[in-house]
Amino acid sequence: MERFIENAMYASRWLLAPIYLGLSLGLLALGLKFFQEVFHVLPNVFAMAEADLILVLLSLVDMALVGGLLVMVMMSGYENFVSQLDIDEGKEKLSWLGKMDSSSLKMKVAASIVAISSIHLLRVFMDARNHEADHLMWYVIIHMTFVVSAFAMGYLDKLTKH
Repeated sequence: MERFIENAMYASRWLLAPIYLGLSLGLLALGLKFFQEVFHVLPNVFAMAEADLILVLLSLVDMALVGGLLVMVMMSGYENFVSQLDIDEGKEKLSWLGKMDSSSLKMKVAASIVAISSIHLLRVFMDARNHEADHLMWYVIIHMTFVVSAFAMGYLDKLTKH
């Protein structure tokens, strides 16, 4: 009975595979939204104010960072929790594949969230005239919460490795 339960629990890791596949669909949706924004901006680029163009570009950078985060979580999560990726010898392989354990993945996700939050905060500050002061304060508080959380996670990770 114990062997059956252990085998069933071990096999249940494959329930994560459709979730990681779903993240790839999320990446596709993000790519479509990215190019929708690019095609929306291109015809109006000469009529746009510089600040508005920078806001759009920051939005595109934000989407690129989220896309990178999705790829990192999708690939590393699959490798760490489901199965190793079998990539043919002749094919290009990402340098970090197979080297990122769940602890380093967690730290990279935290750092990516801080970077994404930084870009979003910069967009908010550039468009500050359209935001109330208390909203700006809450954006900064939320961002600092992400920064402190990432720092605390890194510190705790360092403590547990020694």
